[in-house]
Amino acid sequence: MKKIITALLITGSLVSCTKDFSELNTSKDGAKYTTPETLLGPAVHDVLKRNLNRCLRLTHELMQVHVTLNDGDEIHRYVIRPQESDYMWNNWYLQLTNIRDIYKGGDAINSNAFMGISLVLDTWVSSLITDVYGDVPYFDANKGREGILQPRFDKQKDIYEDLFKKLEQANELFKIASLTETEAKLDPIYAGDLAKWRKFGNSLYLRLLLRASGTGELNVANKIVEVVDTKKTNYPIFTSNNDSAILKFQTTAPYLSEFAEYRALDFWVNNSLGEFFIDNLNEWNDPRRDKWATKKDNAFVGIQSGYPVGQIPAPQSQYNELLMKEPLLGNIINYPELQFILAECALKGYIPGGDPKAYYEAGVTAAITMWGLTVPTGYLTDSSAQWYSDDDSDLKLQKIMLQKYYTLFFTDFQSWIEHRRTGFPILPRGTGLQNDGVMPTRLKYPVNVQRVNQQNYLAAVANMGGDDMKTKVWWNK
Repeated sequence: MKKIITALLITGSLVSCTKDFSELNTSKDGAKYTTPETLLGPAVHDVLKRNLNRCLRLTHELMQVHVTLNDGDEIHRYVIRPQESDYMWNNWYLQLTNIRDIYKGGDAINSNAFMGISLVLDTWVSSLITDVYGDVPYFDANKGREGILQPRFDKQKDIYEDLFKKLEQANELFKIASLTETEAKLDPIYAGDLAKWRKFGNSLYLRLLLRASGTGELNVANKIVEVVDTKKTNYPIFTSNNDSAILKFQTTAPYLSEFAEYRALDFWVNNSLGEFFIDNLNEWNDPRRDKWATKKDNAFVGIQSGYPVGQIPAPQSQYNELLMKEPLLGNIINYPELQFILAECALKGYIPGGDPKAYYEAGVTAAITMWGLTVPTGYLTDSSAQWYSDDDSDLKLQKIMLQKYYTLFFTDFQSWIEHRRTGFPILPRGTGLQNDGVMPTRLKYPVNVQRVNQQNYLAAVANMGGDDMKTKVWWNK
């Protein structure tokens, strides 16, 4: 029994808090199904909280947003211990069960809306799992009820292909979908606005299409053209900050931020913001500094990342404590990110006649105004943020990705994933780096997965070419 429970927990075959829809979930008051809207808020909220937890611990440490002041914590030196892999793996797969149950419930009550919502959320969470680990259980995952306790690992290319199919299906479902007033009230992101859910799905589609574009596979370039140009009326995408997919955290339950009940010590006392992160904001006179950082001796100052063992720098600027309850940290994908996606697509010729400068400047402007701030005079004309038409493509991409890096502030693993894909932004290299100075390319598979699902694990490792932090995923090879 202990082995079965372990297998259920670790291999992605988790059983959610709801039972089988068709037979086992008949309540005493006669309700036959767990209504999908009751699963929606808790599932999204839990994923976002876990994402924030590891964004603070892993993503921001790797990407030099902040640097630990604890010499024993070496993530900024590219040392990620095996046990770090367990947390997100287990929780992503757990909530993926609930998200797929939303689809089952929607199907049972003939709700195109909830089936579409489920497909978008499924794609979001599944893409995080495969982008962080590589080849993972997907087609056989979350099927513990069906007796599949050791799911096979699927190739990332095959997973992406299916994610694209899910987003296509969601786009069609939203065309003919509706929600009741009661159902809409339980939607924590858009309050039942299905036109925005449709834009969310298609904007997420562009994130993943661009991510896979370097492979030259899956007809990605042609699909980008369709979504943005030739068939754009069929693929509505975000058009303003108001469309952004953000679960805005509240000051009272149930939608509290992961950090809302942290002690200040846990949130910011043991770290200082990185030099790289602060120095760019200083150069641009970026108004987001005051939202995000504290001053040290009346100035915004960062510390070196990757410092050698035993040479802990003195504390400098730290996170603004108000971020612990900041509503915007419930970000999934926002309008500014989409503009930077479009800027890169235009730069690479995926959008016929597309102007990367226009998309870039729209992204910069929206990224600042999203925080309720005003773009300073000269930001786009008299600082290093200015777009120079004479720059080569490499410099232009660097500029896009640097601004995108700030837009992805506290957004799960996205800035690390994008750095792995593009190599940008170019981060300074501390003298204390380990892992041969190579930015980790993925997280290793959890130790329990290796033991409980060994045969499928070994097949995945053989296909991936290894199970370490230098092994590249499909879209990064």
